[in-house]
Amino acid sequence: MLNPPLGITQATGSDPGASTKCSITFGVLSINQFPETNPQSQYGSIEIQYFRSFDTLLHYGARKGSGFKSNRPFRNGYFGASIKLQSGYTAGVITAFYLSNNQVHPGYHDEVDIEFLGTTPGRPYTLQTNVYVRGSGDGRIIGREMKFHLWFDPTAAFHNYAILWNQNEIIFFVDDIPIRRYPRKSVGTFPLRPMWLYASIWDASSWATDDGRSKADYRYQPFVAQFTRFAVRACSPSSPPRCHAPGAGGRGGLTGSQFAAMRWAQAHYMVYNYCRDPKRDHSLTPECF
Repeated sequence: MLNPPLGITQATGSDPGASTKCSITFGVLSINQFPETNPQSQYGSIEIQYFRSFDTLLHYGARKGSGFKSNRPFRNGYFGASIKLQSGYTAGVITAFYLSNNQVHPGYHDEVDIEFLGTTPGRPYTLQTNVYVRGSGDGRIIGREMKFHLWFDPTAAFHNYAILWNQNEIIFFVDDIPIRRYPRKSVGTFPLRPMWLYASIWDASSWATDDGRSKADYRYQPFVAQFTRFAVRACSPSSPPRCHAPGAGGRGGLTGSQFAAMRWAQAHYMVYNYCRDPKRDHSLTPECF
């Protein structure tokens, strides 16, 4: 089981067995290791629904992506997994681990993302974190992106990535190091509705790499991402009121050592912050002030 970050306290009063542990591999083309007759698997008390494939429009014609979705939503929690990315040419391909309620609120959804933007040989992956609130990811996109180059090679071994979402903040972790804290400053800029846990791998050639100049190249297929050591400590909408999400520092917020670690990560490895982008209309992102 993936241990929560240093200082993380587990959800209290949560559903019995509200955690999951499983190992899967999935790629853009197929997930052939799962029989056609068994599209769902259950691990512990949380069901993970596997979608065999979904069609997506790619530069080289109709190809297939794949992913999974939790069978139940959550109103808050800690969501982690160990992930290993593919080496070589992966431009245009995104591997994502995220929370969303798009299927129940189409056109007006919330989303919290960890996305790995594919790259070309000799250049690092970009890890993008993002938050969409009440439709800011629909129609006219208002992203809240922070991007990082990692301090290790994410294709050489598994590393731990996690999202902590509670009523006060969202914190993104890499190997237990907080890289970003998104605090709740107002109801209008913070996701509060229940969301499902997803992962997917798909073609985003129009924007993922070099602003869309480097496209997915299917001579290098299949593109594969490996997930294992899932850790979910979360409260579902039906959990009793006493169920609370974990807090990063025991009482919420970051401890002094966690804050110092986050400043180190941002000082040395952050390559983009939407709040510092002079081309952005920051009247649309009031949390930047």
